[in-house]
Amino acid sequence: MDDTLRRYRRACDYLAAAMIHLKDNVLLAEPLRREHLKPRPLGHWGTCPGLTLIYAGLNRLVAGTGQRTLLVTGPGHGAPAIHANLWLEGTHAEYDPRLGLDGHGLAELVRRFSWPGGFPSHLSPEVPGVIHEGGELGYALATAFGAAFDDPGLLVACVVGDGEAETGPTAASWHSPKFTSPGDGRVLPILHLNGYKIASPTLYEAMSDDELLAYFTGCGWTPLLVDVRGADDPDTPLADALARAHAQDSGPPPMIVLRSTKGMGLPATSPDGTPLEGTFHAHQVPLPGAADDPAQLAELERWLRSYRPDELFDADGVPAPDLLAVPPEPQLRLGRVPQANGGKLRQDLPLPDVAKFAVDVSEPGGTDESPTEVLGAWLAELVRRAPETFRVVCPDELESNKLGTLLDVTARQFDREVPGHTEHLAARGRVLEVLSEHLCQGWLQGYLLTGRHGLFPCYEAFVSIVDSMVNQYAKFLKKSGEVPWRAPVASLNYLLTSDGWRQEHNGYSHQGPGFINQMLTKKADTARVFLPPDANTLLETMHRCLASTGLINVVVAGKQAGPVWLSPAEARAHCRAGAAVWHWAGHDGEADAVLACAGTTPTVETLAAVRLLADAAPDLRVRVVNVVDLLSLCPADRHPNGLSGEAFAECFGEDVPVVFAFHGYPSAVHEVLHGRPATQRFHVHGYREEGTTTTPFDLLAGNSMTRHDLAADAVTRARGWSSAGGDLARGFRRQRDEVLARAYRDGEDPAEITGWRWPR
Repeated sequence: MDDTLRRYRRACDYLAAAMIHLKDNVLLAEPLRREHLKPRPLGHWGTCPGLTLIYAGLNRLVAGTGQRTLLVTGPGHGAPAIHANLWLEGTHAEYDPRLGLDGHGLAELVRRFSWPGGFPSHLSPEVPGVIHEGGELGYALATAFGAAFDDPGLLVACVVGDGEAETGPTAASWHSPKFTSPGDGRVLPILHLNGYKIASPTLYEAMSDDELLAYFTGCGWTPLLVDVRGADDPDTPLADALARAHAQDSGPPPMIVLRSTKGMGLPATSPDGTPLEGTFHAHQVPLPGAADDPAQLAELERWLRSYRPDELFDADGVPAPDLLAVPPEPQLRLGRVPQANGGKLRQDLPLPDVAKFAVDVSEPGGTDESPTEVLGAWLAELVRRAPETFRVVCPDELESNKLGTLLDVTARQFDREVPGHTEHLAARGRVLEVLSEHLCQGWLQGYLLTGRHGLFPCYEAFVSIVDSMVNQYAKFLKKSGEVPWRAPVASLNYLLTSDGWRQEHNGYSHQGPGFINQMLTKKADTARVFLPPDANTLLETMHRCLASTGLINVVVAGKQAGPVWLSPAEARAHCRAGAAVWHWAGHDGEADAVLACAGTTPTVETLAAVRLLADAAPDLRVRVVNVVDLLSLCPADRHPNGLSGEAFAECFGEDVPVVFAFHGYPSAVHEVLHGRPATQRFHVHGYREEGTTTTPFDLLAGNSMTRHDLAADAVTRARGWSSAGGDLARGFRRQRDEVLARAYRDGEDPAEITGWRWPR
C-alpha cells in the first residue's frame, strides 16, 4: 500500500506541476518545447506536495474506516493538488464529462487550470468538494467548525497553512472546540508547516516542538507532531497520526502538526543557482522563465520527467489501475461528500406565523415596542421548531440587543466549566456567543454552506470587522450561482442593531453605518439592504430573509422602544412594496415637497418634521414616503427589487423636491438612485461622520438630521415657498438651537423630544 501511495502522490504531483506550466504535450510524449508552455504560468507549487500527502492520507483513513469526511483547504492557492486528486478519484468527470479519466480528460484538466474560461488559480465554487476558497487566508478553521455543528457523523479535516496560521482569525479559531458539543461533528485541524510564505519564514515554523506542544495544549488540543522532512516514507507517520486522531474519543481533541519540505520534489536549485526545494522560492511558479530561458526549459523538462509519467499513465493517458484503487468507495470520496453542496441538503425552515407575534396597532404610533424584543419572541419560537438546523451567532451582544427571549428556550453553547457566576451556558445550545466577529462569520458560513440556516446579530459599527470576509463570501455566492450543479444555500442574514443614532452613550467609536455601503458594491442578485421602521416591519422582513436562498441580507433595526407605525397587514404590504407613501402622515394628491425616510430614527424625525411643518406652514402640501427596502430605489433594470418607473413616480413624483432622511451615509442613497430621472431633486440627510458621547438629539444635530433640520430643508426647497420658506427655516433652526442649549445645560434632551408622539 505504501508503494501504491507513493505512486499515487507522484501522479498527483506531476499533474499539479503540469497544470502550472503546460498547455500541450501534457504527458511529455515528445521533447518539451516553449510552445508547449502556458504563456502566463500561474499557480502555487510550494504547498501542493504537502496537500497531496494529506489528501492521500485521508483517502487511506476513509477507505479503512468508512468515515464520512469533508476537507476544508485553508491554502486554497494549492488548487493544482486538489484538482489532481479530484481527477484521479473520478469526481471531476462526474461533474464534467470532459474531464474523464483518459488522455483527453487529462489534457483538458491541465490546460484548463489558470486559463481564460477555465479554473481560477485558487479553489472556487466550480471545484467539487469545496466550501472554502482560501483566497483570503485566516478563515478555514472557523468555517470547518461551522460545517461540523449539528452533524455528529461528520469529520471535517481542515488544512491550515502556516502562513494562514499567523492571522488573527485563525488564532481565535483554535478556541472553537470550547463551543462544540457531543451533538456536533469533529474537526481535525492539520497545521501544515512547510517553512515559508511568499518571501519569508513563518512564525510557527520558527517554533520548536516543545513550543508547539505547549501552545496547542494550552489552547485545549492534543497536538500530534509529524515530521516528514527528508523521510523516505512520509505516508506511514501521517497515517499513524490520522488513525490515532480518528480513534481518540475522549480528552482534548486531537490536531496534527505536519512538518514537510516546501515544494518537495523540486530540483535543489534553478540553473542560475537560486535555491528551490525547501525555500520560499518554491512558493509559486518554480521556473517562471522557462519560455524564454533554454536552461530553465531544460530544467523544467528534467523536473517533470523525474515523476516518470510513463509509469503512471498508459499511452492513452489512462491512470494505472493501482492509482485508481487508492480513493475510497465513490460515495465516500472527499470530492463527493454531500455537505460540500449543502444546498441539496437544505430544507426550508418551519417559520412561525408572523401574525401571532405582531403588535396590535389601533392608530399609527399609538404603541411603543422594541423591534428586536418583539423579534426575539418570534426567533425563540423558531428555535423550538428547528432545534437542529438553525443557529444564532453573536459577538457577546444578544441580551444587549434585546434578543434575550431566545435564552428562555435555549442556551449559549459552551462546553467548558467556568469559575464564578454565569447564566444561560450549556454544553448544548442554539446560540454561539464569542467576542470575535471573525469567528461568528466563519462559523455561520460553514453552517450555511453545509445546508443549514442562521442569523448574525451584531452591533452595526462593528460588523465592518468582517468586511473582507463578506467580500469573499459574496464572490463565492456569485460564482456558485453560475455553477449548474450547485444548489442554492440559505441566505446569510445580518441583523444590525445598536445603530449609530442610538450610540450617543458609547460615542464616536460606536457610530458607523458603512456596512450598508459595502453591500452596495455587491452583485444585484446577491445583496439586499432592509431598514424596517418598526417592530411589525422587522418581523415581516426577517421572515422574508430567513425564507430566502443565495442572498446576503442586511437588516438594520432599532432595539430601543419606539413607535409601531403599521398594523400587521400594513407592514406586510409595505415590505412587499419596498417603499410606499404613508397617506395617513401627509397630503394626498399633488405635493409641494416629499419627505422620505429610511430607518427607525430617521422615520421618527421625519414624522416630527411633518408636524412642525403642519403647525408653522399649514398650506404646505407634503407627501411622506417610507423606504424599507433600500434597493427598491434602484431602477428596475439595475436591480430585481427596484420599483417600476410608475411606482417610483407614485412615491416621489417626477419633479417634486425630495428631502430624504436616511439611516446611513447619504452617498448610499445617491448611489442607488443612479439611473432614475431628475435625481438632483433628492436632498439626502444622513450620517456625516460627526459624533461623540452626547445626547441623542445633539448627535442628530451634528449630522443635520433633526426634525428641525428636515423641516427647514423642506420648506426652503418646496415648490412655491422660496420667499416664505427662508423665514420659516430660520425659525426651525432657532428652535433646534434652543433645544440643544437645554440639553447642554441639563445633560439630557428635553421631554418635548424624548416624549414626542405622533398626534392622536
